[in-house]
Amino acid sequence: MGRQRPETPTLEEVAALAGVGRGTVSRVINNAAGVRESTRRAVQRAITELGYVPNLAARSLAGRRADAVALVMTETDWRMVGEPFFTEIVRAVGDALADMPATPVQLLLTLVRTDAERRRFVEYARGGRVDGVLMMSVHAEDPLPDMLAEAGLPTVMLGRRSGEESVTYVDADNTGGARGAVAYLLERGRSVVATITGPLDMYVAECRLRGYREALERAGVEVRPSLVVEGDFTQESGRRAMTGLIERHPELDAVFAASDSMAAGALTALLAAGRRVPQDVAVIGFDDFLLAEHTEPRLTTVRQPVEEIGRAMVRLLLEEMEDSAAAWRHVILRTELVVRDSA
Repeated sequence: MGRQRPETPTLEEVAALAGVGRGTVSRVINNAAGVRESTRRAVQRAITELGYVPNLAARSLAGRRADAVALVMTETDWRMVGEPFFTEIVRAVGDALADMPATPVQLLLTLVRTDAERRRFVEYARGGRVDGVLMMSVHAEDPLPDMLAEAGLPTVMLGRRSGEESVTYVDADNTGGARGAVAYLLERGRSVVATITGPLDMYVAECRLRGYREALERAGVEVRPSLVVEGDFTQESGRRAMTGLIERHPELDAVFAASDSMAAGALTALLAAGRRVPQDVAVIGFDDFLLAEHTEPRLTTVRQPVEEIGRAMVRLLLEEMEDSAAAWRHVILRTELVVRDSA
């Protein structure tokens, strides 16, 4: 449970600030005749100062909804849109919405990358065009979740920006999943274990790196910075990272990659270097999407409960749409190590 969200300005507050009645504010909002220009300006100043959004308030008062939610991706790299993780999440969220017994809800996919796009999206959402917002691929300094919360828009994130997140989110146990994967490698006699991280301005990547370090420390194994290489969750970044690791540490005998895509890239690099998997180098990924079943050899990986994540995101968003004063909630779901041929 978190703090209560800030309340959105009301029609009554606008009226009090402008020194007029509620009906006068409504007439100004609706551009009705019979309002003095000085009064109209006072109301408009109050609306601006309070950040009041007439369209959203009018829709709420009328008891109507847009019957649509936005799924926003804030990733600046277009390549990420095609990554298995994001396509699986879109499918899981879409399935969860389709299974709703009440009025069908339209899912709108939106890419928001720049400050200008953030401002436009917030205004679009505040105007009553969507009932709530789901977010994924949020980086550490992204202000969009706070902008949406300040606007009073129900918002649920996939993952979080930091350990002190104050917006509702659903996440997997990234630290525990990574720690278990690396412990598995160490327990089976691997001694030089490298890791390929995700982009470290994302909390998910920090957590998986933390799990890697914790597993080594618990086993009394030195954490060597030269065995840690940053990727960007793509297959190509995994290939490049693995190539560099082999050159620097020909003795390495295991690698934990923070996504299945990067693990698949690592397999390509190991094959090119003449290393056998798992005989020479064991490989573990993270996600357990369809890709993991079709690599050669098949990937041992940490499974995220994607279906459960999608259902939880939708459930929390619907609850926030029904009760805008509800406390922010944080949900962390268990992961599972799936052992296949690569480790």
